[in-house]
Amino acid sequence: MPTTLPDKIFMIGVPGSRWSGIAQNVEDNIPGFNVTDRTADRAYRHHSFSGHLGAYFGTGWEHGTSMDAENLDRPFAHTDGTRILKSHEWAYCLDEIHDRYPEAWIWLVHRPDLAAYAWWHEAGGFEIAYPKYRPYYRDSINMLSEIRQMNQCIFEFSQRHDLAWHHVTASWIEATFGRAVEPTVRLADTLVCCLKPQT
Repeated sequence: MPTTLPDKIFMIGVPGSRWSGIAQNVEDNIPGFNVTDRTADRAYRHHSFSGHLGAYFGTGWEHGTSMDAENLDRPFAHTDGTRILKSHEWAYCLDEIHDRYPEAWIWLVHRPDLAAYAWWHEAGGFEIAYPKYRPYYRDSINMLSEIRQMNQCIFEFSQRHDLAWHHVTASWIEATFGRAVEPTVRLADTLVCCLKPQT
């Protein structure tokens, strides 16, 4: 049976979790996603990776962290299709997202603290052109602290909702989004889960 995608998917992962590549793989290979937030000034490449594409929500960033519907719509040229809304900081307000947008999906990505921290630095760290990680994250010590806190919030939310964690595989993507898509990169230390509305 085909999967009916929601209007909004809130995606939450820590810096360095490699969530951007996971999101892009799904958006690029499954019909129905709205990627009109992808503009030249919202792109960052590193090494051979596409890095960041599209809008990211965060303190001091282009669209802040407001979850008002108008703000969530703003980065997109139109509101047709399914929009993946990405923010690291929404790890701190997952219950609010769930309460305000009960029809939305909440897609969580987890990667161990130190592995995520190391990859974020490998990807450019504070030199990442988009989004800009200063001044909110301030320095590397604070970044690691934020990663630890965010991962803890993500795990606690998944536990409260009895969510099962999975590796990103073609079968998980098919079970979640309705079409088998082979991951572009297989990540042994990265897990995902998705909270969908009760049917």
